[in-house]
Order: sequence, then C-alpha cells, then structure tokens
Amino acid sequence: MILLAIVMGTLTAGIGSVWLAALLSFGVLARYTQHMLSLAAGALLATAFLNLLPEAFESQVSAHDLFMTLLGGLVFFFLLDKAELWHHGHEHNHDALHEHHHADAPQAHSHAPKVGSWAILTGDSVHCFGDGVLIASAFMADLRLGVIASLAVLAHEVPHHMGDLMVLRSGSSNKQVALLKVSLAGAVTALGGLLGYWLVERLQDYLPYFLVVASSSFVYVALADLIPQLQKRLTARETAAQIAWLLVGIGLVTAVSSTLAH
Repeated sequence: MILLAIVMGTLTAGIGSVWLAALLSFGVLARYTQHMLSLAAGALLATAFLNLLPEAFESQVSAHDLFMTLLGGLVFFFLLDKAELWHHGHEHNHDALHEHHHADAPQAHSHAPKVGSWAILTGDSVHCFGDGVLIASAFMADLRLGVIASLAVLAHEVPHHMGDLMVLRSGSSNKQVALLKVSLAGAVTALGGLLGYWLVERLQDYLPYFLVVASSSFVYVALADLIPQLQKRLTARETAAQIAWLLVGIGLVTAVSSTLAH
C-alpha cells in the first residue's frame, strides 16, 4: 500500500509538474505564471512548517540535533545552488567560445542543440531523484504527509521545469520533443521514490532527519528561489494578488492536511 502510494505520488509530482509547466509556458495559462510562483512558495513553506517539521519534532530525537540538521540542510542546498550556477556559467562561456570559433560556418550548426541542454536534463534528473527520496520519506512517516509533500514538490517543480522547457525550446527541440525530454527527467522522481522506500525502511530511526532535510529543501527553494522572483516593484493591486496567491498556497496545504487527517 505504501509502496503504491509512493509510486503514484512521485509520478504525479514528477510528470504532473512538467505538464503543468508546459501549460504555463506554452498554453492558455501562460498569463498566470507569477501567480503560480506565489502559490508554490506558500505551499512549500506551509508543508515545511505546518507538517514535516512538527512530525519530526514529535519524535524522540533532541530538538538541538534536528535544528542542526535543518541548518546543515539549508547550507547544503545553498552550496548545491552555487555549484549549479557555476556549472551553467561555465557552459555559457563554453558556448560563446564555441560559437566564436565556428562563426564562418553557421549553417553547419544551425540545427544543433545548444551545448548544455543535456547537462540541464542531467541536473534536472538528479534533482528529481532527490525529490523522490524526500517524498518517500514523507510517505513512510505518514500517508497524509506523503500526499502533502507530493503536492508541494509538484508546485515547486513547475517554475523549475518552465525554465528547462524554455532552454530546450531555444535549441533545436520543438515543443513536443522538449516536453518529452523534460517528462523523462521528471519520471526519475519515481526511481528516487523506490530507493527512498528501500532506504528509509532500513533506517527508520533516522526518519525524523529525513523529514527535516525535506523541510530544509522546501524552505530554501521558497525563500531563495521563488520569493526573490516576486520581489519587484508592483502596483498595489498586483502586490495584493501576490499575497493572496501566497495565502492560497498556505490554505491549500492546510485544507489538504485537515481533510486527510479525518
């Protein structure tokens, strides 16, 4: 039962987020991208602070150890982010040098995918694999937490996948090919879920730590990635819409949590 729930949750989060990203990037929902960022930030913060962390702190593990894990997780994801930025910057410089050396023969490369597209897909797959492990950890703690974590991952992966789709579309890929490639990367979430099920089942005593690491991931993405994109000079009406959608994200997680608890 738990294994089936993990597979369903990871596939929904991994592939569902890609298709929702495609709707927001290419479809009729494109105008609501900023609203989605606000909703995702609210959902992530609510999942971390109202569900995962309380569950972890109800264990017998000392609060000091859990807070140290939370701090370590935030620093780890910060360093991971810096490494990814450095890597993308390196790829960008490589592209510029590559284009300079072949400026006399542009027709030979007009249909070649941009250098770095596979690197982006590889990085995305690794990220999705980690999401799958975190979702499995939540399901192993409680079915309700697993569902909430799956929805939170779905919400926060949408903006990420939108960027991936845009990068792939800027190369030779058409919309369908770009969507297929990113969907395959998203499907790796299920593989992470299967490993997470096997790993957490054998490390039950460390489950609170897994939950705190998941929380640190959600908090970092919300505060370092999503909310900074919303920090722009806007009209009072646009600012009110941002706050409203942030509260909608918090409210949805709270409502889902309450519903599943009964």
